[in-house]
Amino acid sequence: MTYEQALEDAGSPFLLKKKLESNELYKLSRGAYSKIEHPDPLVLAHVLYPESVVTMDSALYAYGLTDVMPDKTHLATGRGAVRITRPGYRQYFTEDSLLNPGAVNVERQEGIVRMYNRERMLVEVMRRQASLPLDYYKEVIESYRKIIDELDIALVEDYMSLFKKNDYMFDILQREVL
Repeated sequence: MTYEQALEDAGSPFLLKKKLESNELYKLSRGAYSKIEHPDPLVLAHVLYPESVVTMDSALYAYGLTDVMPDKTHLATGRGAVRITRPGYRQYFTEDSLLNPGAVNVERQEGIVRMYNRERMLVEVMRRQASLPLDYYKEVIESYRKIIDELDIALVEDYMSLFKKNDYMFDILQREVL
């Protein structure tokens, strides 16, 4: 929760301080509080950066498409967003018109997380193919092959059409995924 939410929950700054001292509430970082000492990092990212979208390694791991646990929380933000300087975050700046397509609210145990759906993540993986380690890329593509019947391929194609020079993504989709 944010500082304002924690203050409202406690009732006053004095009571907030007492809750922190008695470990009823934990201060995770500046402006972020939780009733759990070690909350889900994706939920925490949503509280700290509500306009961002969980993407790449973090979303792929959350969907079970890889077993590689990310060392940082990967967030997509608009081009005009403030740079995220907190440690433990990797920021991807994207055009504002490309930020929201495919972003969905996902219910996790500890709260809501805004992340890209699996179809958009497939597009993101294909877009960043050259920058991903080969074994990691192959693992993710193999995971997508296993769930291909669950995906909306028309939606994947719609997301691909949003990007310039998307011919190579169509080629990857045909050659490696389908």
